[in-house]
Amino acid sequence: MLAAEIEGCRRCDRLVAWREQVALERRAAYREETYWGRPVAGFGDPAARVVVVGLAPAAHGANRTGRTFTGDRSGDVLFASLWRTGFADLPTSTARDDGQRLRDAWITMPVRCAPPANRPTPTERDTCLPFLRRELALLTEVRVVVALGAFGYAAVAGLAALGSPRPRFGHGLEVPGRLDGRPVSLLCSFHVSQQNTFTGRLTPAMLDAVFGRARELAGLDPSERDA
Repeated sequence: MLAAEIEGCRRCDRLVAWREQVALERRAAYREETYWGRPVAGFGDPAARVVVVGLAPAAHGANRTGRTFTGDRSGDVLFASLWRTGFADLPTSTARDDGQRLRDAWITMPVRCAPPANRPTPTERDTCLPFLRRELALLTEVRVVVALGAFGYAAVAGLAALGSPRPRFGHGLEVPGRLDGRPVSLLCSFHVSQQNTFTGRLTPAMLDAVFGRARELAGLDPSERDA
């Protein structure tokens, strides 16, 4: 099972040391919690038509909770938008057992371990990338990939046969591609990091527009957004 293989990976010494150090030291607000402290697999609907690709687990977010974009402010922004646009059952994602469920969507990352300063090295990215390739191959209904940030875009662009020259990353960029011979649309959004959301570079309306467009391209009923 791919998820079990991801969660047991120890290939990158620097990432293993950091994720486990964070899990032992813990942030004061989470002192009484047991951190996940392992690589994080993807999460969502196995029949998803839309896949969201971020960067890596947050040290005190997914590295704590064990679920991607769960338990941090970036995830608060992302899940609120997914809920407003009909992809999520709940507007928040706080823990693995919180009852959150995605519909027609899957969330994943190119790097599965929390990196120091949220900056994986090129070697760490390339070591982890085969997991993403295999994951996307298993999601056979995918029609749209939403890349959050330039890092996620670069990772997916290398798998989606975009050709050369590759279009430059930008919020709202829409590019056709192919995954394992299947046609897909690649959409781009600024990452949901606090650096972008606190400064207004990425607003809720901007993010909702990206996911609304993803629904259109995936052939999903727009009326289900408010269901």
